[in-house]
Amino acid sequence: MLSILVASKGVGPPAAAGAATPGDHAIRAQKLLDGLVFSNLWVAAAAAALAAAAGRALGGRPDALAAGLAFCGTLAVYGWDRLRDVERDRFTSPERSRFVTRHRHALTALAGVGLAGAVGLAPALGSRGLALLGGVAALALAHPFLKRIPFTKAAYLTAAWLAVVVGVPALRAGGGPLAAVAAVLGPALAANAIASSVRDGEGGAARLGRRKALAVALALAVAGCAAALAGPQTVRVLAAVPAATALAIGLYREGERYGLVVVDGALLAGAAIALVA
Repeated sequence: MLSILVASKGVGPPAAAGAATPGDHAIRAQKLLDGLVFSNLWVAAAAAALAAAAGRALGGRPDALAAGLAFCGTLAVYGWDRLRDVERDRFTSPERSRFVTRHRHALTALAGVGLAGAVGLAPALGSRGLALLGGVAALALAHPFLKRIPFTKAAYLTAAWLAVVVGVPALRAGGGPLAAVAAVLGPALAANAIASSVRDGEGGAARLGRRKALAVALALAVAGCAAALAGPQTVRVLAAVPAATALAIGLYREGERYGLVVVDGALLAGAAIALVA
């Protein structure tokens, strides 16, 4: 992981003392951000933050095991997916594709670390948790085939994410307003999946067209906000997640970095706000 970030940051001896300019710092910051995003650490952090926020909304405290499992599992699944789809990504996400090609061995190791962490943490959930994660693993394995079926990608991705960031914390908390939490985060996750499909030009978004797909995504995010405001007191803080997602979609810009940094980052930012509110 450190090798990826150091290489992305472009660390090296300066050409001359005091020669760095604000532009140089901006370039280095951009490369560091690319390293976080293209290595899947960014989306894994979003999953961990969502699991922690969901645990709090369920009436407990943010659970370290649930957050750690969400982080490691996302790092593993997204890591292998990026490595497998690198050729297709050359057309939809060329910058990420070049990064993956350049750091293939390090990213393979990072995905392996995520898998080892998930496997190590999963037994603590018991049989019900293992069954839940088994379903998620099955969806991950079927992803290359399922995503070819029109209008299914957002549905199964939302189900998988809800299982990890809401289902696992609910098992750890032993109950709580599960339906209310899912009613808030589910629409936000579906909106994120649709916006991601718009970026990639695939799935139902490709058939609906950019404008209609984004309108559906925005409506879902707004519905998530409404569900939060109508829910129990502990759930209302989760409104930050669909609200941030709605803002990212409302300001949508073309380009892979906007989708990967801003749209996915909205989940991270919203969850972080929910945790500190």
